[in-house]
Amino acid sequence: MAGIIILVLIAVLLAVVLARTAAFRPHGEEKKEYAPLEFDRERAVENLRELVRCKTVSYYDHSLEDDAEFDKLIGLFEKLYPNVWKNCELTHFDGRGLLFRWKGSSSGGECPVFMAHYDVVPVEEQFWDEDPFGAVIKDGRIWGRGTVDTKNSLNGILTAAENLMASGFTPKNDIYFAFSGGEEVEGLGARNIALWFKENGIVPSFVLDEGGAVVENVFPGVKGPCGLIGIAEKGMCNMTFTANSDGGHASAPGPHTPLGILSLACARMEAHPFRRRFTVPVLAMFDTLGRHSGFVYRMIFSNLWLFGGVLDRICKKSGGELNALVRTTVAFTQMQGSQAVNVIPPTASMTANLRLNPGDTVESALAYARQTVKDGSVIITAEGRDPSPISRTDCFGWEVVSDAVRAAWPGSIVAPYLMVQCFDSRHYSDVSDRVYKFSAADLTAEERHALHGNNEHIRLETVGRAVEFFMRIMKEC
Repeated sequence: MAGIIILVLIAVLLAVVLARTAAFRPHGEEKKEYAPLEFDRERAVENLRELVRCKTVSYYDHSLEDDAEFDKLIGLFEKLYPNVWKNCELTHFDGRGLLFRWKGSSSGGECPVFMAHYDVVPVEEQFWDEDPFGAVIKDGRIWGRGTVDTKNSLNGILTAAENLMASGFTPKNDIYFAFSGGEEVEGLGARNIALWFKENGIVPSFVLDEGGAVVENVFPGVKGPCGLIGIAEKGMCNMTFTANSDGGHASAPGPHTPLGILSLACARMEAHPFRRRFTVPVLAMFDTLGRHSGFVYRMIFSNLWLFGGVLDRICKKSGGELNALVRTTVAFTQMQGSQAVNVIPPTASMTANLRLNPGDTVESALAYARQTVKDGSVIITAEGRDPSPISRTDCFGWEVVSDAVRAAWPGSIVAPYLMVQCFDSRHYSDVSDRVYKFSAADLTAEERHALHGNNEHIRLETVGRAVEFFMRIMKEC
């Protein structure tokens, strides 16, 4: 009798799983026709090339920066975007912050904020195939530092506004363009601009910053283009582990040196990763993209209540971005010990970079590390910032941004996303619950790999698509 009951329960479970899988199909979306937009795409390309030629490299040591190059880029705005320069009010903020206000036909309404940064990370020129600041066009691409991160967005925003102004368009509400010249070094420009919005009681209808992109082959079972729009970003924490000893000569060591103690702590942390947590952005992405997967993945994503543990084991084993989406990650990046090979260090330390999943905090991560290491002789400290709030997707801001992605990149599947990196838009969490992260580009694996690396480049067609993307949004504002 018990065997029959078990078989019946298994049959019921299987029926439920198969029924949920069968129903887990793409949502029927009304197909829209988008009128083509006319603008000078070659001019957009040339504008971007001029911006790339400015060596706006930022450093944590500001004495290494070339102020003249930053001034040179700002000085180009009047030449490249004359209508924007003439029609917008520009305010400078400490930290190389620039805020353009494009006045709308009515005042007092909620206003959109378009963000970009015009500083770039340093280059090692000897490893580049082209001049990193030459903006050379070759093989249908512009080669140069900042082409993707994020002078393409900067140019796309300003070129879109320039063309709309030239056509006589005036937005219904004020539109703001908020640019920072220190994003790569956690500068104060974006923070000061966001604080200005808060102090003046201005509530953005949405904030759009860099972040996600249109990509392919990044989700299990989905090969088509996916437009991933970040609606939250993970926090970041640098955690330091320190072990002390009496030092001494390496010829007569004790059973454990400080480096040995730290190595064991490292092994324990890696053997016991943070528990997985399916957050709102990740569940929304699974629910959207999972419906376009093959049968096995649809079965998993439609029945996470049953297969969540299976997915968790896949994530742990594979690591990488899928794993980063479901848990706080720990990457040990630095270790320091003795200055001599035959001396036991009196103090040794190692540092891990953690990316905090929503729901975790710097304090909770610190508590977990101490509990996991289980060694009171290891001193663990941490500093960083907690994850950002999660933005809404039931509002005008999400609808207009996601619709513009579909229009500029036809056939793309638009989905919410959890950003594993950190961006300037985190400063706006106190003034808006509609902060979105999308880099206005469709990026190949090669282009993504070149970000912050060698031979950064962007396809010419992507430059035009960025302009089209921003034009479509602005026309709705």
